[in-house]
Amino acid sequence: MHLTLPVFFAVLTAAALHAGWNAIIKIRLDPFLAMTLICFACGMIALPALPITGLPKAEAWPWITASVVIHLGYYLFLSEAYRRADMGQIYPIARGTAPLMTAVASLLFVHDPLSVGNGVGILLLGAGVLLISLRGHRHLMAPNKVAVACALLTAVTICGYTIVDGIGARAAGDANAYAAALFAVDAYPMLIICLVWKGIKGVRPAIDFLIPGFAGGAMSLAAYWIAIWAMTVAPIALIAAIRETSVLFGGLIAVVFLKEPMTRVRAISGALILGGLFCMRMF
Repeated sequence: MHLTLPVFFAVLTAAALHAGWNAIIKIRLDPFLAMTLICFACGMIALPALPITGLPKAEAWPWITASVVIHLGYYLFLSEAYRRADMGQIYPIARGTAPLMTAVASLLFVHDPLSVGNGVGILLLGAGVLLISLRGHRHLMAPNKVAVACALLTAVTICGYTIVDGIGARAAGDANAYAAALFAVDAYPMLIICLVWKGIKGVRPAIDFLIPGFAGGAMSLAAYWIAIWAMTVAPIALIAAIRETSVLFGGLIAVVFLKEPMTRVRAISGALILGGLFCMRMF
């Protein structure tokens, strides 16, 4: 498998979309409700695609089941982290350690071939993401220990579902069928938990945010659908690492649109991430 230029740019697009839907979680709505709304929106958007894509092979369904369970942990940990701290603090921590975890797990369980340049690229990108995670937001108050723990557990679930979905999509024989089935099934566990926990009355505030919720759902679906497809045509570790450039996109949005200063830490981390991308693509 080789990381071609179209796949490379497709995953970069997915990273930008991923940063966008995470920003929507911080709308004026309880993060758990916002996460449930986005998850439900993903399922509703994916459902009409199933008649077109068809169902994946039977071999894929154990992987889909495992992915739904891991994704549930991801949603719960991430929403709790966002409830306790700002996106600028949690998002980089949650995404910062994931590419290195996934690279190690990929080598252990998937055995995708990686060149020396690929490995150097993953290390550089991971270093850049970790740098901006640890030092890029010093002007903010430190998040509490529970928020940090939830963010780190989120990183573990990111690693888990990435490996599971990479293997599952390959077993399915059709990445589109796998993605459509996964999103269609994934919507319901979170919705059931939300209804049991908060009740109908507790869910009603989400009605006022249907438009941004479905916008976030569309971005989330597109971002991960692209990643699932990419993992069937390129090494999983590389795709997982490139997805984490969403942190860089978030920083660029902050500097360009929010007029935050371009600090030395942001510049160095950006250079490391770009250097990592260059190594992964060229070597």
